[in-house]
Amino acid sequence: MESVAEAVTRLEALAASAPLAALAERFEAAGHELALVGGPVRDAFLGRAVNDLDLATSARPDDIIRIVKPVADAHWDIGRAFGTIGARLGPHTVEITTYRADAYSPDSRKPEVAFGDSLEGDLIRRDFTINAMALRLPARTLVDPSGGLDDLFARRLMTPGSPDDSFGDDPLRMLRAARFAAQLQVDVDPAVVEAMSRMRERLAIISAERVRDELVKLLSTTDPRRGLSLLVDTGLAAIVLPELPALRLEVDEHAHHKDVYEHSLTVLEQAIELEAERTPEAAPDVVLRLAALLHDIGKPATKRVEPGGAVTFHHHDVVGAKLARKRLTALRFDKETITAVSRLIELHLRFFGYSDAPWTDSGVRRYVRDADALLERLHILTRADVTTRNRRKEARLRGAYDELEARIAALAEREELQSIRPDLDGEQIMALLDLRPGPIVGEAYRFLLEQRLDSGPLGADEAERRLRAWYAQRDE
Repeated sequence: MESVAEAVTRLEALAASAPLAALAERFEAAGHELALVGGPVRDAFLGRAVNDLDLATSARPDDIIRIVKPVADAHWDIGRAFGTIGARLGPHTVEITTYRADAYSPDSRKPEVAFGDSLEGDLIRRDFTINAMALRLPARTLVDPSGGLDDLFARRLMTPGSPDDSFGDDPLRMLRAARFAAQLQVDVDPAVVEAMSRMRERLAIISAERVRDELVKLLSTTDPRRGLSLLVDTGLAAIVLPELPALRLEVDEHAHHKDVYEHSLTVLEQAIELEAERTPEAAPDVVLRLAALLHDIGKPATKRVEPGGAVTFHHHDVVGAKLARKRLTALRFDKETITAVSRLIELHLRFFGYSDAPWTDSGVRRYVRDADALLERLHILTRADVTTRNRRKEARLRGAYDELEARIAALAEREELQSIRPDLDGEQIMALLDLRPGPIVGEAYRFLLEQRLDSGPLGADEAERRLRAWYAQRDE
């Protein structure tokens, strides 16, 4: 974290930049207040990059548009109903919002929008003190009515007023507390944690889309465990992601097995580490992270204690894939994400056993074919799923997967594994067998695909020979 003087210098330099300074002068000339607020101010004190800018003003939306339009490269009013106007000013994307004083009614999913009349009043209604700081423009005066700077330096997350009032105004803030705990590595004040536990049922009024977006932001942090643990401990996860706390399986004296909840959090952490190693420049892979977090959610439903005390979770991969699809659908994730996450969960056990009996080339081809575009994510998920403390076992599994990846690479170089197709296409099949389009053509295609997977590239002549033999036998 930077010193106050260093952070203020950065903020002042930002405020003095040509586009922002010109904008501030226009608002002042029009008789309106303008201030840089929230995240950009907080991030400047944390030494984090400041990109998009949030501004607050006494001006109403129509006035904002009139002031901004002549100096903006572009502007948009998609948030106009909530008092927000967006604009592009040189290198900056800015959102300018009229001072707010809105709140939720007890049974509403949307806030009742009400405009405020002062910067201090706007700040005091914000979610947390560290986000309730502002820099007045063009004067460049720091405004911190609730001690956010002290809390930031103490790495403490508190609400500007009563947590009950803050979460009553917008229950989504309880999820935001978990996200900021992870994103900024701050400690959530005990009074805030207690209010989150007590008011968790209020979260039910928030739309699934808003809950989804907050969960995505949490999972996109570099260390989401702290936030996820907070959601579970406060009971919020039982409302928005009940499959996660359900992983806290009872461990009895006769059925010893690893804590599936802690295992899942460790798998998530290891997946994030591997993701950073293998794709360092890529954005956070939410699909992979969801799959890592949820990969064992089928275990509670499939847990069995066998005679002698052994614990089994047969088919938890298949059950987990179905549960993940259901939960992600309820959270309004897009179909592509739902399909990818559920498929990764379904496939996550496929590798285990390879170290005992390495697969044939046919098995390797099928592994690649089944994973398809998810192969790299499956590599990471499978490696991350090894959390054993047995060093010898861990080394054996790691070595086995190294070998499998090497075999995949070698076969891919020879056979173009990522685009496995039969040696004959549908048109050729119909011509050779004198068939019209229909189910039999599909059967023939699948037969040739299986031959390709079993034997590798056959060539057109050998594929034709096998196809004719199969067709002749089928007609017998």
